Amino acid sequence: MLPNRPEFLEITWGCQLSGLYYSAVNTHFTPDEVAYVVDDAEARAVFIDASMVDLGARIRAGNPRVDVHVCVGGALPGWRSYEDALAAAGDAPPVSDGSEMLYSSGTTGRPKAVRRPLPQDGKGSWAQKVLEYSLTQRYGMTGSSVYLSPAPLYHAAGVNYTMAVQRVGAASIVMRKFDAEAVLRLIESHRITHAQFVPTMFVRMLKLPDAVRERYDVSSLECVIHAAAPCPVEVKHRMMKWFGPIIHEYYGGTEGFGGTTIGPEEWLAHPGSVGKPWTRVHVVAEDGSECAVGESGELFFEGGPAFEYFKDPEKTASVSNDRGWRSLGDMGHVDEEGYLYLTDRSTFMIVSGGVNIYPQEAENLLVMHPKLVDAAVFGVPNEEFGEEVKAVVQPADGVAAGRELEAELIAYCRAHLATYKCPRTVEFDPDLPRDPNGKLYKRRIRERYWQGRTSRIV
Repeated sequence: MLPNRPEFLEITWGCQLSGLYYSAVNTHFTPDEVAYVVDDAEARAVFIDASMVDLGARIRAGNPRVDVHVCVGGALPGWRSYEDALAAAGDAPPVSDGSEMLYSSGTTGRPKAVRRPLPQDGKGSWAQKVLEYSLTQRYGMTGSSVYLSPAPLYHAAGVNYTMAVQRVGAASIVMRKFDAEAVLRLIESHRITHAQFVPTMFVRMLKLPDAVRERYDVSSLECVIHAAAPCPVEVKHRMMKWFGPIIHEYYGGTEGFGGTTIGPEEWLAHPGSVGKPWTRVHVVAEDGSECAVGESGELFFEGGPAFEYFKDPEKTASVSNDRGWRSLGDMGHVDEEGYLYLTDRSTFMIVSGGVNIYPQEAENLLVMHPKLVDAAVFGVPNEEFGEEVKAVVQPADGVAAGRELEAELIAYCRAHLATYKCPRTVEFDPDLPRDPNGKLYKRRIRERYWQGRTSRIV
């Protein structure tokens, strides 16, 4: 669990060349959430930043399976410094191929690891091999290219793309955190040729004053990639006008069994599409039948690599139907030329600034609050981030609804969950709708806030 810093990649490469699985943990997680991931992953070694004092104490006290405790960038009680660990390491040749084991939220809201079999071909991570091929064959990257990554390295795209760039032999410029003007400054000063963003970053760059945007030379750019959330058509048109027709898009999931790519010329001819699927896609209606061209349904993909949700066979089985096709949980349709358009989620996952948020964790927390009877958590429109987290709750009898209770509930969530998972606003409803079996009609509540708007999906 580290912020963006050079040691992060030294550690992931060390694990990968030693035949180990490695998990990058979201730095916004609370100590309790990190301790859960460390325990769930059955981790034997943990690397944290020296600034994470509370986390260091929590892991030492609550994760007895961990044998190796290394602190990067300073000293923590009970933790070995990274410098001391390096000094004692010596030189050792690669042992075998390891792989990333990255966490994705599970059905209960708790994160679950996506794990593939360890590589047997001597070429390392399956995901990185695929990305290396895409970088060189689709995006024109060579050993003299320069790649800019503003993403957190704990994100799948952050770590896997950066390591794939290093496999190519190109330079990687990794930002400690995203800043719109800093991006432009780095493009100019390092003569960046390739970069990757999420749509929220595009929005923030476009909102810079014209004088600031015109100050920097971005002509070195040859290829810009974006993903993680759909990009509004207007935003993408404006970015194309600014950067030129060099913007590529991909769609997929950490699981790796389905996805698409689309180039700039293709997108200009099919605005709003995410491209043609890598493998055969089936658009399936609720009754299991296949939809006609142009009709929306749940998207199922054929083929793709083997994987499992670590220690969760039920969730692993849940993504497949009786024909062996697998779904990422997205809804969409395909046009007559085979281009895919995403239209909705089959679940209520929230996509905020390119980050996937599962509302079940906050919902489970709120329904246990002593001043509430019921709670629904979902995404509502946000002009900058696409969606933001909102809660609609039913107060208990005799409890006064209002700003004071709203502030209390938000603070309650933030005390137990990473801030980005918590509601930004809370509204009150005297009787949240449920069916006789107790199922919450969350879609009915959510639709109040989405009238006339298109749902954001990942």
